[in-house]
Amino acid sequence: MPEAAVEVALIALGANLGDPAAALHWALKELAALGEVQAVSGFHRTAPVGGPPGQPDYLNAAARLQTRLPAPPLLAALLDIETRFGRVRRERWGARLLDLDLIAYGALVLDTPDLTLPHPRAWQRAFVLRPLSEVAPDFAHPVTGQTVGQALATLEEHA
Repeated sequence: MPEAAVEVALIALGANLGDPAAALHWALKELAALGEVQAVSGFHRTAPVGGPPGQPDYLNAAARLQTRLPAPPLLAALLDIETRFGRVRRERWGARLLDLDLIAYGALVLDTPDLTLPHPRAWQRAFVLRPLSEVAPDFAHPVTGQTVGQALATLEEHA
């Protein structure tokens, strides 16, 4: 049986309940079980975007993971990490103990009921792009060709 191909996945991490820094550190250790964590951004404190009012600020980060897991099982593993940390999904864009989003998986373009790649809103969110720019500034969106760095510069120009 042939060995699975190695691919680079970009993962956004966030938390705004409990101890967000501890949550992100724990999640990064868990990611190491899914492949090789090649780079991790600094932690960025950001105001909540959307969702119910009154949420605490988020702590956001990004990781570049080299993995042999195909995209759907990788997403399942990320959701399992969230669940094991205690995340319960109650409301869209609500406060959370831990949030792990699969932003991109190499040049894969995918649109299924369970997974859309690249993440459909990542290139419009500074709180995702700023940490991603530290781990993969030259990563280009496989459809538009716009790099993470270019998308962040565009958002910051219009902020």
